[in-house]
Amino acid sequence: MPFYETVFIVRQDASPQQVENLANQLAAVIGERGGRLSKRESWGLRSLAYRIKKNRKGYYTFFNIDAPPDAIREIERQMRINEDVLRYLTVRVDRLNDQPSPILQSRGGREGERERGRFGRDREGSGRLSRERGGRDRSSERGSDRGEGYGAQSSDRPGEGGT
Repeated sequence: MPFYETVFIVRQDASPQQVENLANQLAAVIGERGGRLSKRESWGLRSLAYRIKKNRKGYYTFFNIDAPPDAIREIERQMRINEDVLRYLTVRVDRLNDQPSPILQSRGGREGERERGRFGRDREGSGRLSRERGGRDRSSERGSDRGEGYGAQSSDRPGEGGT
């Protein structure tokens, strides 16, 4: 049987229990049609890249499926009928990956998120290169590109008359 990966997004107004029930219903359809669900991941409530049917967020669910094509057609038909499902995508793959998906791997490191800051950089190394990778420490060089520093007095500046 061919292998598939399916991701579907359920609207944010649905409760987590409704999302779980829908995933169970789709898994039952796959089993009834002679298929097997090898992996099931709930990615939780995530922001959408753009509004879909007036929704800004949705509950994401991921399936790894080993099933015949008619089982896939049936779950896609049921997802089209269900008003709670905003989008779905099914892709045929050569083999199924047993490892956690990249989405879950990135969620696993949440405890270090506060230390990294907003864009994944260290707070101390606020530039593009952190000091650990050979970057510059820009805090001690402020004003050096203009030939002046903080707290410089007028007599310290070249070209200006001072005693």
